[in-house]
Amino acid sequence: MDAKAASTVPPPAGEVPVEVPRIPTVQLLRGMKDIMPSDQPYWDRVRDLVSGLAQAYGYGRIDTPILEDTQLFTRAVGRATDIVEKEMFSFADQGGDHVSLRPEGTAGVVRAYIEHGMVNQPQPVKLWYLGSMFRYDRPQSGRLRQFHQFGLEVLGEIHPATDAELITMGANLFQALAIPVSVQVNSIGCATCRPPYERELEQYLRTHRTDLCEDCKRRVQRGAFLRVFDCKQEECRRLHDGAPQIVDWLCEACKKHFIRVLEYLDELEIPYALSSFLVRGLDYYTKTVFEFWPAAAADGDAAPAQIALAAGGRYDALTEALGGRTTPATGIAFGIERIILKMKEAIAAGRLAPPQSVMPTVYLAQLGDQAKRKAMKLFEQLRREGLTIAANFAKDSLKGQLEHANRLGVRLTLILGQKEVIDGTMIIREMSSGIQEIIAFEKVVSEVRKRLEQEAVKESKTDIVLEAPAVAPEPESTALKDLPPPSTLEEFEPE
Repeated sequence: MDAKAASTVPPPAGEVPVEVPRIPTVQLLRGMKDIMPSDQPYWDRVRDLVSGLAQAYGYGRIDTPILEDTQLFTRAVGRATDIVEKEMFSFADQGGDHVSLRPEGTAGVVRAYIEHGMVNQPQPVKLWYLGSMFRYDRPQSGRLRQFHQFGLEVLGEIHPATDAELITMGANLFQALAIPVSVQVNSIGCATCRPPYERELEQYLRTHRTDLCEDCKRRVQRGAFLRVFDCKQEECRRLHDGAPQIVDWLCEACKKHFIRVLEYLDELEIPYALSSFLVRGLDYYTKTVFEFWPAAAADGDAAPAQIALAAGGRYDALTEALGGRTTPATGIAFGIERIILKMKEAIAAGRLAPPQSVMPTVYLAQLGDQAKRKAMKLFEQLRREGLTIAANFAKDSLKGQLEHANRLGVRLTLILGQKEVIDGTMIIREMSSGIQEIIAFEKVVSEVRKRLEQEAVKESKTDIVLEAPAVAPEPESTALKDLPPPSTLEEFEPE
């Protein structure tokens, strides 16, 4: 039925039905995605892992705006790239300035490096970021128009060990997530050795001009010859086999740099594959470039841009191109949506334990308004003491609250009714055994801590000493067993 269709309201007897227009719903934009609570544990796991990894290697966090001057990306990424030509969300704002939602993270980091005078700090400056990026792309699995990246950038260091360090960090992250990957590496040279190679490549591409897609014909016309290797069209990818390889044209400095990067990877025992036509989709790269592909896809036919889980490389000329001093730099970015898809595959295959949400250990049940007021104050006290606690102050049924506590799997339930408020006591219930006891209200915090410590010790001893029975008996529900004294239930349980 159309969203604007009217719904009929049943009229009183003898009256004509009244048509009430239905308000149309507003739906999610194509290419965008809600990250629901059920998915948040996966995101938390990735965020915690990458934050810890960055800090372990000495990277400081930086957050740049998602909206920047369009010139930042046209000058950094390159006018002939797919990102600038087809994918950027760009518009003129109300003041007439041309702005764009960031399609990648490196350009903004370099802009901040220049603008905040980080060149005057001890070099290198090591930064990491995590946030949303935006590209108008065809939505598909792992590719959204708003997506999230975690990135690492090292500015002010030319040594090849820096390139190897970033690749090592990527390998460590994927190992921690039990995601098998293949590291693809290449060198695309520098301003010295790339021009003669591009002249050779131009001759080859003009010879095969009729085999190129329309986009690549325009790229060749504009002199963006390397962009052909980044094309996703099958007819252009078939030309790779006969094309000249850039590694054969590297100058002595680029060749030496690349060999040393590979030697570091060999020493670190990180497997890699030489990928002669890997150029990355951004104009600012020089020398080393690399991508992390899922291991199963490394031998497949999918275009690299459609399968890479992480990618990066060196960009020694970018800072100068954006108005700063000449500053060698290198970086890597990880696609979080794609990584989470592979995490779920690893969990399904049994290689990785599923992420666990922080679950409450104590439930606070209450009956009656006076008890609710006192329980709410106790809830805040327990929370400040660092305990993970749950409650539902809008629910009046004790039976419903105990069922909720049982579903949450808490260890202890605290029960407070009018009788307990008057007596200055509280009922403490061990959910595993159903045993409950009346304790003084002022001793609740210390008693809860003691009981939780005893439960933890009991569980650790069970894990070490006891063997599981051949057939485990079905556990008896404790939700309704050994309920509190009748005085509490009968007086406060609603009909």
